[in-house]
Amino acid sequence: MANPVFSNSPIFQDPNARKGGSNARTAAPESTIDAVTLEKMYAGAPATPRQMGRLTYDDVIVKTGSLLALLVVVAAATWAVTPQVPWLYLVGALVGLVLGLVNSFRREPSPALIIAYTIAEGVFVGGISYLFQNFAVEGTTDGTAQPIVLQAVIATMVTFAAALALFKSGKVRVTPKFTKWLLIAMVGYLAFSLVNVVLWFFMPSDGFGPLRNGGWGIVVGLFAVGLAAACLIMDFDSIKRGVEAGAPAKFAWSAAFGLIVTLVWLYLEFLRIFAMFTRN
Repeated sequence: MANPVFSNSPIFQDPNARKGGSNARTAAPESTIDAVTLEKMYAGAPATPRQMGRLTYDDVIVKTGSLLALLVVVAAATWAVTPQVPWLYLVGALVGLVLGLVNSFRREPSPALIIAYTIAEGVFVGGISYLFQNFAVEGTTDGTAQPIVLQAVIATMVTFAAALALFKSGKVRVTPKFTKWLLIAMVGYLAFSLVNVVLWFFMPSDGFGPLRNGGWGIVVGLFAVGLAAACLIMDFDSIKRGVEAGAPAKFAWSAAFGLIVTLVWLYLEFLRIFAMFTRN
């Protein structure tokens, strides 16, 4: 899987992943229930997945929506204080990176750590968005620029909706070939990005690294958006597997965390693209 949040948890990979684990079912003891009680049990309404403590799509939606709302509030507050503390986004980036790695490789989800990660990402997103907006303004002749932050938010929402619609329609399916292609593309993009960052210290650039100057940078950005959209489809498939496998309800936090990671990446790619368009 491309997203380590899902790929490191067998819960989201295989409906049979929980067999033999700590949540595996054990042999039931011999029943001592009398016939009358047993008949009442069969006549009663069946328990819902929520009542059984199983993962549901509603759980994932609620957790994801709550984390997104928290991220937006923190980002807005950070935007307001960034003119006085322009380096604050760096703290959010560093803390978010550490907490992201910790949460990605935990076997059990920690709501507290996931919430802390969301707050750190809110600080990073708010600060970097403010700097990108002013970066775009400085690149124009009249001192104004398009509202690239709003454009990036809308583009992210539209891409999320499109990826979800394609996944639900069955027109795009997660197959072994699809997974292999995405893994290779992700590794290639990561290597490209690392080289770009290293060259940034030695070669002139437009602000995005020498390998992402001008029109070529926009092409690379569009490729990255495609990768992020493909990762969203992989995330949806992983969540579907978790629900069908009857994963514990607490893994809704892991699913929400994984979606937040991909959405933040997608938003940053759009933000970079719109900033390039404005300056060009």
